[in-house]
Amino acid sequence: MRLPSVFAVEGVPRRYAWGSRTAIQHILGVEPDGRPLAELWFGAHPDDPSELPAHGIDLQAAIDANPSGLLGARVAERFGGSLPFLVKILAADVALSIQVHPTLEQARAGYAAEVARGIARDAPDRNYRDPNHKPELLCALTEFEALCGFRPVEQALQVVDALAIAELAETRRLLAAPDGIRAAFTHLLTAQDATAIARAVAGAAAHSHDDPVVADALRVVALLQHDFPDDIGIALSLLLNYVHLAPGEAIFLAAGNVHCYLRGTAVEIMANSDNVLRCALTPKYVDVDEVLATADFTPLDDPRCDAEDDGFGPSFDVPVADFALSIIDLDAFKGSCAVGVPGPHLVLCVEEPVEVSAGEGAPLVLRPGTAAFVSHAPDGRAFTVRGSGRVFCTSVGH
Repeated sequence: MRLPSVFAVEGVPRRYAWGSRTAIQHILGVEPDGRPLAELWFGAHPDDPSELPAHGIDLQAAIDANPSGLLGARVAERFGGSLPFLVKILAADVALSIQVHPTLEQARAGYAAEVARGIARDAPDRNYRDPNHKPELLCALTEFEALCGFRPVEQALQVVDALAIAELAETRRLLAAPDGIRAAFTHLLTAQDATAIARAVAGAAAHSHDDPVVADALRVVALLQHDFPDDIGIALSLLLNYVHLAPGEAIFLAAGNVHCYLRGTAVEIMANSDNVLRCALTPKYVDVDEVLATADFTPLDDPRCDAEDDGFGPSFDVPVADFALSIIDLDAFKGSCAVGVPGPHLVLCVEEPVEVSAGEGAPLVLRPGTAAFVSHAPDGRAFTVRGSGRVFCTSVGH
């Protein structure tokens, strides 16, 4: 089957319990049905590859049939004939699990070990669904709240001291010692009296505080107590950076970054993986030892990922080769922008209808919440996006 240079890929819905009942539905322009819709996946992950509605196959099958033609020979060879990135629209009305993602080496070793033990790939107690790492970039579409990486020790001590409860005395002692973040996190995650600690933290957080860092931490505690009453994740949140993103702002989550999305709608771009190691705020499988072996306990001073202008609009420089993101503001380009960056692209429409075209083919019209795959152009020709509003353009990194 010969595919055009530009073709539509269909978002795959994921209806997790933490999802919004209105946000993605609003983007798609459909009537909410009362059920949560957490994510739309655009890509070729083996669990849920996007369908090509006009061609009767899915994206991974199309790539398998012509990897060099769709990805380009360099990308196909570098990433084993796979599209290296996965794009999602994510909408959270309940906190996600506190979680961490592995490095490439950890994922390969963990996946091989679970295969050797005969654990089914879809088993609920499986840690590694695939042998790939999962660094990710999240860019807010609305006001977005998250926990991202560990606070500097001094700030974590400030928050713990503000609560002033006996149940955190050991946590405070460990924080002040060498390798304090690791020691305090491990203590809380393995505590025999975890429920009592979480309940005490939630009770102490009911009071107001003038310091903005402490006030934000107390607000998160109250939110998590609402979502997951008496869960140890409530206490773990005290050790993590609170981040409030305005629309267009982003955070990058490298392997080992302990994090938790709290509220809001965003576009998320990541390596083509679904490897998630959870440790709290979840009814799903928790492997404490694997989380502790995977987490990076280095304090993260600034969780935000600053944008640069790459000539098309804001772009985010991430330290991985799997993906790169540019946000094209078509209004700034008077309604038309030619993109000449080589390699495969996925163009996601989130605001107003747009057209995507390449070469002599008819333009593909995208409505909000839909995406186009643009194949590698061997002659280096540009493709064009026309319309208004912002589009998110994902490509392979350097």
